[in-house]
Amino acid sequence: MTARAALAVALLAAGAAGADLAAVIRGVEQRYNRAVTLRASFEQKHLAAGRPRRIESGTLILRKPGRMRWEYSQPAGKLFVCDGTWVWLYSPGAQQVERARLKEADDFRAPLAFLLGRLDLRRTFATFELEEQADLMRLSAWPKSNRAPFTRVDFFLSAEHGIRRLVIHQVDATAMEFTFSGEQLNVRVQDVAFRFQPPPGIPVVDAELR
Repeated sequence: MTARAALAVALLAAGAAGADLAAVIRGVEQRYNRAVTLRASFEQKHLAAGRPRRIESGTLILRKPGRMRWEYSQPAGKLFVCDGTWVWLYSPGAQQVERARLKEADDFRAPLAFLLGRLDLRRTFATFELEEQADLMRLSAWPKSNRAPFTRVDFFLSAEHGIRRLVIHQVDATAMEFTFSGEQLNVRVQDVAFRFQPPPGIPVVDAELR
């Protein structure tokens, strides 16, 4: 093969890779932009040096615009609710409720907030990398803003562009890993799921949620 032919093959391969990346991004956006609600089971791992430091699990409910509910079965009673304006975190062991405005909350669940609006990955992220694995595709994305509470997000996607696993790399070199199962789109969700009333006698403090 001549040098010119080799260059042509390399350019064609690069073009195909770019096309595949664009198709995957478009597939993810279309899947979730067509959804108004989402329900799934989740497992959440707090990672330090690549090893799980804590494992939690429960049920996630999202509804556009801007509402989410993380109801934990492990640890039982833990609850994270966003009503579209405020973000609330209640952990029974803490004996207090933490509250922050959605736009100000520096929280590890924040990267999922992009699902609560019109999904446009290229608006949130500057750089992408795509790798095909045995059963899932890994789409890595780096944020445009250096003020983001994360440095990279790895999306592990099914052939139908569903998010099956998500790894959020944080600025302190730790990470959060979410594994999702039983995803249901456009299911009926009651308004009450996104209302939060602090338990009687439990104080509310304004804080940056983590």
